[in-house]
Amino acid sequence: MKRTNTFDVVPQSDEDEELLRRLLDASAALWNEINYERRENYADPDGDVWDISEYRGRYGGTLGASTVQQIERKNREAWRSFFALKKKGEANGKPGFWGNAEDGRELRTYIRNTSYSIEWGEYSRLELLVGKDLKDEYRLGHRERLRLEIRGEPNWKKYDKQGRLEVFWDEQAQTFRAFQPVTIDNFRLAHPLADETTALDIGANNLVACTTTTGTQLLYEGHDLFERFRETTREIARLQSLLDDGRYSSNRIHSLYRGRTRRRDHAQDALVRDLIERLHAEGVSTVFVGALTDVLDTHWSVEANAKTHNFWAFRQFIDRLACTAEEYGMEVEVRSEAWTSQECPNCGSTERTTRHRDTLMCPCGFEGHADLTASETFLRRQTDDAVPRPMARPVCLTWNDHDWSESPRSCSNEERTNPQVASVGR
Repeated sequence: MKRTNTFDVVPQSDEDEELLRRLLDASAALWNEINYERRENYADPDGDVWDISEYRGRYGGTLGASTVQQIERKNREAWRSFFALKKKGEANGKPGFWGNAEDGRELRTYIRNTSYSIEWGEYSRLELLVGKDLKDEYRLGHRERLRLEIRGEPNWKKYDKQGRLEVFWDEQAQTFRAFQPVTIDNFRLAHPLADETTALDIGANNLVACTTTTGTQLLYEGHDLFERFRETTREIARLQSLLDDGRYSSNRIHSLYRGRTRRRDHAQDALVRDLIERLHAEGVSTVFVGALTDVLDTHWSVEANAKTHNFWAFRQFIDRLACTAEEYGMEVEVRSEAWTSQECPNCGSTERTTRHRDTLMCPCGFEGHADLTASETFLRRQTDDAVPRPMARPVCLTWNDHDWSESPRSCSNEERTNPQVASVGR
């Protein structure tokens, strides 16, 4: 089972920071050269994308031969992904560049698993291999590595195998960060406390609405997150309209894209962790998730497309959910949830119901929170056992840029049936 540790990297002196920046900058320069050569080969009818020059002689003294190899391999993976998406008709463009020397490069590198080491403790530290030329310039010993302090509380301090380390400069947070993939022994997984089931309704105004067979309901609000995502998207479009002919991006645009993605990913990562921990405590063993394709089939619009595809990154979310659920011995299954958001739980009608924002109404007299009702209907479709009526006060959670916390506006049964207050999560 593969997992990823994330932590901050903190140089302890100006000299160490300068060395690290040069290492990352040289990696970006190498990526750009490799990528430029591959793009030229791609444009040449007789060219071979995979046939590139030897770069170890030029960059090995700075990066070390193993890091040169990792940058080459990472670029090759990017091109393979491009061709795979192109075959499916989903490619958005060839692999791009990591900035340029004049406007500033995107500082990033990849270190082979045998070329770094991590020690966890009161003073955790990371040691990186650097090339001989940099060692000589910064007076490092022949076998010495660049030593850096690391901060954070990774989930996986004990693991069976470490993967390729990614180190980058986080421009938004103004700090160096690292991602460390690790392989965990499956025998360390937790086990479900019972055999309960839950169903998740995915949206954007409300990111997740959840109903369990224990009667618990959870609602993760997403309106503010999506609005911020959309504001950044508008700013990106405005800046793109100001670019000179022939230019498609800039450092500012790259920064906005990265910041937008990282804010979304941070919120979704935290949501998944919070949700799975709550479900584990409820004894859930199986998680059903509604397929977002059903949303587009029944409610297609420009805004729905932006929310379901651009904002949610559904496949990525499902991967996160499945990986985290696996830690607790849970299974995740994606099922069709078509028409669950229009179906009245009282009479079963889908044609007579109407939805106004977060309220679902039916002429039979039913009136309730649309997303919570959808998750309840979805759950009933997936289980043969009787599903108890949800608890009197579903838990509403909001995002504060750091974590998800319970809101005092959690909707009660009264709120779910009163049109004046049935707007939780707008």
